[in-house]
Amino acid sequence: MTLPGLPPPKPIPLKDRSALVFVERARVDVLDGAFVAINADGTRTHIPIGGLACLMLEPGARISHAAVSLAARAGTLVTWIGEAGVRLYSAGQPGGARSDRLLWQAQLALDPAARLRVVRKMYSVRFGTEAPSRRSIEQLRGIEGQRVRQTYKLLGQRYHVAWKRRRYDPRDWSSADTANRCLSAATACLHGLSEAAVLAAGYAPAIGFLHTGKPRSFVYDIADLWKLETVVPEAFRIAGRAEKGRLDMPIERAVRLACRDSFRRTKLLKRIIPSIDEVLSAGELPRPEPPAEAMGPAFDEEQTGDDGHRG
Repeated sequence: MTLPGLPPPKPIPLKDRSALVFVERARVDVLDGAFVAINADGTRTHIPIGGLACLMLEPGARISHAAVSLAARAGTLVTWIGEAGVRLYSAGQPGGARSDRLLWQAQLALDPAARLRVVRKMYSVRFGTEAPSRRSIEQLRGIEGQRVRQTYKLLGQRYHVAWKRRRYDPRDWSSADTANRCLSAATACLHGLSEAAVLAAGYAPAIGFLHTGKPRSFVYDIADLWKLETVVPEAFRIAGRAEKGRLDMPIERAVRLACRDSFRRTKLLKRIIPSIDEVLSAGELPRPEPPAEAMGPAFDEEQTGDDGHRG
């Protein structure tokens, strides 16, 4: 409720938010005006929903209509995930997609030359070097995969992890080895944060450039820009500690805490939306002007206001 004479509350820009909060085996609701997780014994844990980029609900969590509505008005993405985040079942969009940005994204993806320029820019952002010349998108995808596999091998050696290859079964979480479980949990954190940024900025998760044909292709594109810098080293570090028996908590929780600290240390939330615009601008197609009646993004890096509230 807004008091007379006071301006409506403004959503917090993504760059000033905390990254993620996971909730499992609890009921999420709004009680006494507060967004809370209620345990089986009736105790409450307050969740500062307006200060989060993404709320991830694991099996055993239930959420009320009031809680979903408040999260939407605050511009916070709500996702329903499987155990340790290996599967993402659904996501509640924190605001409407911007038609001008969505059309620009689609134009870039449909123009072969522009799409290749975007993919080459993604390569340079990810690896800090220019992409090899005269290579197709399929060839660049193969080169990237080779570099990633080599990075996994080197990180395994650094942290004394018995690394073989990337392999896990989403239907049988416990069948994967420690390193693969750590990597899956870590990438789930990054994918949730990346989807929150993509939606908040007004783009479409399904319209990808390097990844295609999946509901979150663009989310994977953006997450890959930061994966080797942020969550992958943390996953191998935690795996190394786990294999030496040096963890006093489940490996999934240890990975989440490490990813949280990595996001803060690298200031990822301040960089991710400007980087989306940077890689798309490399396509060299003009960005359409938004219609006068267009609704703004859920929250923007430069300006916030009523457009962030969808209630």
